[in-house]
Amino acid sequence: MFKEGIIDKILSLVRKLVPRSIFKAFQPYYHWFLAWVGAVLYGFPSRKMKVIGVTGTKGKSTTTFIVAKIFEEAGIPVASIGSLGYKIKDKEWPNTLKMTMPGRMKLQKFLSQAKKQGVEKVVLEVTSEGIAQKRHLGIDFDCAVLTNIHKEHIENHGSFENYIAAKKQLFKKTKNIHVLNNDDPLSLEFEAIPSNKKILFSFKDWEQLNLTTKLVGDFNKLNILAATAVAQQYGIEHEIIKRAINKIDSISGRMEYIDMGQNFKVVVDYAHTPDSLEAVYKTLRKNLPNSENRLIAVLGAAGGGRDRWKRPEFGKIAEKNYDLVILTDEDPFEEDPREIIYDIQGGMLADNHEIIIDREKAIKKALTEADENDTVIITGKGSETSMALSGGRKIPWSDKEIVEEILKNNNN
Repeated sequence: MFKEGIIDKILSLVRKLVPRSIFKAFQPYYHWFLAWVGAVLYGFPSRKMKVIGVTGTKGKSTTTFIVAKIFEEAGIPVASIGSLGYKIKDKEWPNTLKMTMPGRMKLQKFLSQAKKQGVEKVVLEVTSEGIAQKRHLGIDFDCAVLTNIHKEHIENHGSFENYIAAKKQLFKKTKNIHVLNNDDPLSLEFEAIPSNKKILFSFKDWEQLNLTTKLVGDFNKLNILAATAVAQQYGIEHEIIKRAINKIDSISGRMEYIDMGQNFKVVVDYAHTPDSLEAVYKTLRKNLPNSENRLIAVLGAAGGGRDRWKRPEFGKIAEKNYDLVILTDEDPFEEDPREIIYDIQGGMLADNHEIIIDREKAIKKALTEADENDTVIITGKGSETSMALSGGRKIPWSDKEIVEEILKNNNN
């Protein structure tokens, strides 16, 4: 879908030719310029559609996915963009860009194609890094959604305050509808941003709305409530919303259970923050048949200087909550995978863990260790289709496919 065009090649050449220090100084202007050039080049396609921007630390992908499914169930032509993939009406394809929110030219091209195919609503997963790089400029947002705010991307933004400020930019740009998680204390800061409509959702709404879901975990109920609040603002009947939610059996790489006939459970989840890791633990521990059954975790952390602060936090949470932890590679980028793992290990005092750098071997070890009614949880990559290595290299990768292959061979 997103093939490298002549503009991409020119921009890539410019970045290579301009000295890094000079490029960094002019980077904000470069991003701003590209955002508006992309919008002009493709004729401001978002003006002809209703665009819903979903942001937050956790739950963006799931909420984006659910909103799109509800619109689809209501017979509304919809497009969506996020880490789970891309969708224009009935055509869907995976996100292989290694970024949740595509670059400005790609984004405007997508919106242009969606408009040409008669799309009425677009659901866009909006990241803080995307906002910092001005990818949201040139897009007319009708609705902005905040799922939650937690500590994340501190190195990239310089501080937690800067991270929050980046999220706020989406709401300042969106004048019509703001949908906010009333259970998050930081949502109060977003409530102060003017809009025509201010919609608050809370976990206590679950029973009142009479909703049911096959998705596991209270955090998914909050994602559903966010999506429901959005759908209601566009006049979608409650029965249609309920029907759409009940049709969703699972979401790729988000608390996704993999069943190949084994006598234990295997779950693949994106969990990329300490809060997510703890929430996953609580949900899975609660679902174990009895106290003798174990939780076995396969855990890593991203490299490239990304959020080093959370590595020992991962270790601390994993050691406390999981019976066996296997530390492994995730997306090392330019960093030494061993150093990343040592950072995680720095938060661990007990010896209920081991290190296996090779992720496939680590997954195999976890599956081999599992006894009847145990649960293996593989976190960090979710539905991602590649692993980022040094030198800008990417190799094809799928935790789910590797699990399926190992389990299939074990059953033969």
